[in-house]
Amino acid sequence: MKYKNPDFMSAVTTPIEGEVAFRNYATSTFGPNTIIVGIDEVGRGPLAGPVVACAAVLRSPDILPVLNDSKKFTRPKREAIYDKVKDACECYAIASANVEEIDRLNILEADFLAMRRALQALGMPGLAETDPELPVEVRGSFKPNSTVLVAVDGNLKINGLDQRCQFPVIKGDGLVASISAASILAKVFRDRYMDQLAQEYPGYGFEKHAGYGTKAHLDAIRKLGRSPVHRKSFHPKGLD
Repeated sequence: MKYKNPDFMSAVTTPIEGEVAFRNYATSTFGPNTIIVGIDEVGRGPLAGPVVACAAVLRSPDILPVLNDSKKFTRPKREAIYDKVKDACECYAIASANVEEIDRLNILEADFLAMRRALQALGMPGLAETDPELPVEVRGSFKPNSTVLVAVDGNLKINGLDQRCQFPVIKGDGLVASISAASILAKVFRDRYMDQLAQEYPGYGFEKHAGYGTKAHLDAIRKLGRSPVHRKSFHPKGLD
């Protein structure tokens, strides 16, 4: 089922406004002991490498005004603010699902798995996921006895997680600051990992395209074949 944005987001135009709207709704509906955690993923479209998800809780809505959709920043800009985004978080976790899980489950379910792993690392109740191949990067956790509301980028809710605590936000990485933070952390984490894979599997150019299906990447696959980190279930038309 696809969802529309919550009614309390109707007048929101900036990430700070969205974060404030979420917090106001949470406080008025569930009380002051409520946490807003933004969650986003990166890596659904590439032909190689894992899908990575981040769950992030900000210390305050306006703690880092530069926060926005990670796609609006160049890689050098994302790298420059990466540590600042971490410092702006009360807690965060970055988790993943590997290529074998993507091929076995399908990319959407692997995406949800990575999200649940990130939330589990922060102490989300009701989850019992296996550890990912890549170690989860985590700092802090949800405060005990808190109500946790999950702001999810996109128009879907996460399978395997209590549906009542989730609020999908279309283009949420540009409308809710905690989702923006999660977007940047997930993107930089994955880009850096793809740099490592470029060293392990030279010739594919992972450090340049992060596994996406660029012409140079497709040409490399034609020349070298698929590596162990390529997704077997992805069949780009350019390789037909």
